[in-house]
Amino acid sequence: IAIGPCNEVAAQQAIARARARLTHYRAVMFVSANAVVYFFESNQPVALINKALTATIIRAWAPGPGTARALLSAGFLPSDIDSPAADALQFDSEALWQQVAQQVQPNDKVLIVRGRSGDTSNALIATTDQAIQGTGRDWLARQIEAAGAQVDFVVAYERKASTLSPTEIMLAQRAAQDGSLWLFSSSEAVAYLAKALPMQSWAHAQALVTHPRIAQAARDLGFRTVQECRPALNDVIASIESTA
Repeated sequence: IAIGPCNEVAAQQAIARARARLTHYRAVMFVSANAVVYFFESNQPVALINKALTATIIRAWAPGPGTARALLSAGFLPSDIDSPAADALQFDSEALWQQVAQQVQPNDKVLIVRGRSGDTSNALIATTDQAIQGTGRDWLARQIEAAGAQVDFVVAYERKASTLSPTEIMLAQRAAQDGSLWLFSSSEAVAYLAKALPMQSWAHAQALVTHPRIAQAARDLGFRTVQECRPALNDVIASIESTA
């Protein structure tokens, strides 16, 4: 996956409006570290914004430790960040909601900062609104709305399929046959791999994935074996070593 900023005028205007109205929200949920980086890119350092934030009760929500670290690097205080427990089985919307559900009150507003697919042929971004607002974390949005709050979305970055070189394609074809272990942390990465090698058989390939939804995507593609692990570095390393 290749990741970069959304350069469309409409998307840039939407993110500027969201940054200007940051203190109007009860909380801002960043879907990933990339969401943090690109939300504040080409803007005042977040430390300058914090003067206004300290006068509010705004919270920064992170679905996992990588996003939380990005928020700390951006200038947020640890006491301002909510995320799943370090020993959570998953770092996702469900685990985050367990931590933040009690914060949300009727008539609150929550901003979700997320990405979008850069593939304009993808039905997920078939409308202008979806192109500006992005996709993902819809389950979390429904929980927030069910609690009586309003959810706004803004796109901070764009995900596209990487263009594989002939050498990389040969490597991928060989790795599909020689017992190499494929590590996936995104269902979209699985989809882009299938698009890059449309005729490739994965009947002899094995995958290590960090979420059940990614596991299903790998099985649907045809991976012979799919192993799941927690999305934490130590767990990933242990899982890789166990297959050696």
